[in-house]
Amino acid sequence: MAVSGARELADALKALGTEIAFGLPGVHNLPLWEAFAEVGIKLVGVRHEQTAGYAADGYARATGKLGVALVTTGPGAANTLGAVGEAMASAAPVLVIATDIPSTLRRPGVVRGVLHETSDQQAMFAPITKGGFTVRAADQIGTTVHRAARLALQPQSGPVYLGVPTDYLRESVPHRRPPAPHRKPESDVPDLARAEALLSDAQRPLIWAGGGALRSGAGEAIGALAEKLAAPVITTFAARGLLPLDHPCLAPNPVHTPEVGELWDEADVVLAIGTDFDGLMTQNWLMPQPPQLIAINVDADDAAKNYPPDLTLVGDARAIVERLLPKQRDGLDDITLRLAGIGRRVRQRIREEEPQAFDLLSTLDEVLPTDAVLVSDMCVAGYWVGGFHRVRAPRKLAYPMGWGTLGYGFPASLGAAAAGTGRAICITGDGGFLYACGDLATLAQEQLPVTVVVVDDGGYGMLRYDQEREGLPRRGVDWDSPDFVGLARSFGVHADRVSGFGRAFRRLLGEFVESDEPNVLVVKAKLKPPLNTSPRWYRK
Repeated sequence: MAVSGARELADALKALGTEIAFGLPGVHNLPLWEAFAEVGIKLVGVRHEQTAGYAADGYARATGKLGVALVTTGPGAANTLGAVGEAMASAAPVLVIATDIPSTLRRPGVVRGVLHETSDQQAMFAPITKGGFTVRAADQIGTTVHRAARLALQPQSGPVYLGVPTDYLRESVPHRRPPAPHRKPESDVPDLARAEALLSDAQRPLIWAGGGALRSGAGEAIGALAEKLAAPVITTFAARGLLPLDHPCLAPNPVHTPEVGELWDEADVVLAIGTDFDGLMTQNWLMPQPPQLIAINVDADDAAKNYPPDLTLVGDARAIVERLLPKQRDGLDDITLRLAGIGRRVRQRIREEEPQAFDLLSTLDEVLPTDAVLVSDMCVAGYWVGGFHRVRAPRKLAYPMGWGTLGYGFPASLGAAAAGTGRAICITGDGGFLYACGDLATLAQEQLPVTVVVVDDGGYGMLRYDQEREGLPRRGVDWDSPDFVGLARSFGVHADRVSGFGRAFRRLLGEFVESDEPNVLVVKAKLKPPLNTSPRWYRK
C-alpha cells in the first residue's frame, strides 16, 4: 500500500501516540495539515512560530509526552529558535518538524534564491538541540520520524530538529509498519553498596533533587528514602512538586533563602539526583562543595560538570533510588520540626518585606483548582511564583529558568491547557505578554482553559530594579502600557482589571479559574524581586 510522504509522516507520529501538535501553515507544509486531519491528530494553528515551539514545550512539561511543533521553511523555522533553546536548557522533549525547499531545487554549496531558502537549515538548530535529522529520500520519512522522536524522549530528554524537503510530502511512498518500541536496557550499578554505606554513616544527609528526578517519576522513591535517612529534600526549580506538600522532609522554600541554604552548608553527605547544579540554583556556584557528594544521573559528564561527585551512579533516577537500602536513621521528627520552622520564618519575612507578593502567593494557594497547571514567565511576579508557590504535584509548574526566555509564559500555557490535564494559569508581566499577545486569537479560537494574569508595572520591572539598585537613570525600562483589557476583549476573550493583589484580585481570580472559558486578568502592581533573583542572592 502506497501513501503520500505527508501521510507517512502523520502515520508515524500517530503510531508514537501523538494526539495534538502546534503549528503555522506555510506554502511548503500545507500537505501536512491535510495528513494530520486524516489520521486524527489535532493541529492547533497559532499566530507565530515561536508560539508553536513554546506551546509544544508547555504540553511536554505538563504531560511528559512528546511535544510537536510544525513550522514552514526558512524564516518559519528560524522563528522557533528562542523556544527551542528554552526546551533544550530545560530538557523538554520537543520535536520541531520544519519543511525545507524542494530537493530538486537544492544545489550543494550554493544559495540560489529559492523561496525561504537557507544554506543549511538544520545547522541553525545544532547548538540548541539534542540532534537533528534531514530526510534524504521520501521513503525514509517514517523511520526518520521515529528516530527523531526516540532521541527527543530518551533521557536526558530535549528538543530535536526534523527537516523534510517539501517535495517529499507529495511523493508516493510505501507504507511501512512502525518499528518496535525501543526498550531501555537494564543498568548495572556497581557502586550501589558504597553509596548505601556513605548514606548510612552520614550524620547530616541531604537530598538535592532536580528535573531528572521529576522526569523519571522518582518522587515516591525519593520521599521514602528521605524518611529513612531523616534527610531534608531540596528541589530545584525544575523539580518543584516532586514531593507532596505535607511530606515531612520537604524543604519548603528555595535554597536561595539563607535558612534553606544552611541545610546545604551543614550537610556532610549530599545525594544529588537528576541535576547538574546550574548557576541559577547555586548562586553561580558560590555554594561550597559538600564533604561527600553522591550523584545519580543518566549522564556522568552532566553530573560532574559543576560540582565533582565523589561517587556517581549512572542510570535512571527512580530505578536507582528504589534500589538504595541504607540503614534506617532516627531524627525524622527533628527534621520535620526544623523544616516547618523554616517555612514559617520565610513566610513571615515575605509578609513583612513584600506584602503584595505574600497576598499573591496566598491567593494562589487558596483559589487554584487542584489540577491546575501554573505557568510562569520571566517577570518579577513569575520569580515569586517559581520560587515560593506551594506546588502540589509533579508537572504542575512550568517555569523557564533553563534558558531564561522572556515571553515563555503565555504561549506555553496554551500547550499546557491543550494537554487536558487541568486549567492553565499563566503569570506574566506586561513586557512578556506583549511577545505573543497575537495568540489571544488562538486562545479565543480554540477556547482553551487558560487564565492569563498580566501584572502590569508599566515596563520591565526587573531591569528597572537593576538600574535603580546601581544608581543609574532609568533607560529603556518604562513605557505607556496598552489597554490590555480592551486588547483581550477585541479578540473575544473575557477580561477585567484590578489594582494590587488584595480582596478584589482574590475574588476575580477565584471566579476566572472556575470558568470554562479563557480569560485575562490585568493587575496593576509593582513588586520587589524575591531572594531567588540574582541581584538579591545572599551569597557574595
